[in-house]
Amino acid sequence: MDPNSSVTTEEPASWDELYNIDLVPSELFLKFRKEVEGFRLGVNLEFYNSPINEFQTKLVLKPLSTERRWKFIYEPIHQDVRVLSKKIPLTKFLNLQVGIGHSFSLGATGWKWKLTSCLGGDGISRIRNKTSVGLCDGVDLRFGWRADYILPEITGALGTGEPLFNMNSGRLQASLDRVEAIFTHKNDE
Repeated sequence: MDPNSSVTTEEPASWDELYNIDLVPSELFLKFRKEVEGFRLGVNLEFYNSPINEFQTKLVLKPLSTERRWKFIYEPIHQDVRVLSKKIPLTKFLNLQVGIGHSFSLGATGWKWKLTSCLGGDGISRIRNKTSVGLCDGVDLRFGWRADYILPEITGALGTGEPLFNMNSGRLQASLDRVEAIFTHKNDE
């Protein structure tokens, strides 16, 4: 075969390369919540095992109202305090969140903004979502998952020099990124 030829004969990828599902989460969260007089006070213990092992603690205060517009977060290990807006829907799939914060260890104050979407990726399609399962009253599990995919495609041609039948089997890379155990104590009224 001529090395300058543009025709290459590649072996088809194995099924393991085309379809991969990773069920080992990179983030484990334990969330303890207490509802008091229209507010929810929470203590989050967050364990990260990828790319490096890290642990964070957060204290979270937010209103219980459905019109909740903010939440207050304090991170005692990093000595950071933040006030974040709720995610503001700009379109059906695009959200904006803004916040202001202060780092006591750095002596700095600043603000951040973030555009997020459950769709989109780099050159391929992506879905990111959270799924919640209520185990019993006051105990919930939430799973954060992601799926990067290219849909299968079947093509063909006749009289053009291209194959009569060609199939691209697509790709799927899915992962369970986060598992959260949420324990909520509600006051009996």
